[in-house]
Amino acid sequence: MFTGIVEELGEAVVVRSAAESARITVRGPLVTADAGPGASIAVNGVCLTVVEIERTAGTFTADVMLETLRCSSLGSLAPGDPVNLERPVPAGGRFGGHVVQGHVDATAPILERTPGPNWEVVRIGVPEHLSRYVVPKGSIAVDGVSLTVAAVDGTTFHVSLIPETLARTTLGRRMPGDRVNLEVDVLAKYVERLLTPAPAEVAP
Repeated sequence: MFTGIVEELGEAVVVRSAAESARITVRGPLVTADAGPGASIAVNGVCLTVVEIERTAGTFTADVMLETLRCSSLGSLAPGDPVNLERPVPAGGRFGGHVVQGHVDATAPILERTPGPNWEVVRIGVPEHLSRYVVPKGSIAVDGVSLTVAAVDGTTFHVSLIPETLARTTLGRRMPGDRVNLEVDVLAKYVERLLTPAPAEVAP
């Protein structure tokens, strides 16, 4: 489990695409310092399993399956692209964001950026089937960054980014038209599921 607090702004080093998968190598000295094969690292909000580590180079390699390539922006990742990196939160660790699984629900475009004196307001689209999970003052992960929803307008929402977020994550570099990974609050999904009446049993 992650919390959406990005630990390091890394870089895609190698991207090898196959017919129905990809293998990516990412540079991130901090997150690789205590990682090994089998460890999980979130890359732009996508939970990936480490298959190789080059500790001296500060890189790790992960396989990305077709479903992940379809559902996230990792399918368009290219060498040199910056990526948000986060290790799973340890038991008893500081919980600074919200519950983030690293299971991306969809990608959506950045629609508009409006600079302010001490922050920047970013408007992002959201697929209609996910819009019910996005509420004002609720939590959402955008490219793996835990953010508070400032406002909702139909199938778009706004977030306000402070200078620290702009400087330390990919969100400071995303431009209108770029697609970002979205993960809505999983707690809302569970609540919806529990409140949905179970289908009536058919008598034998």
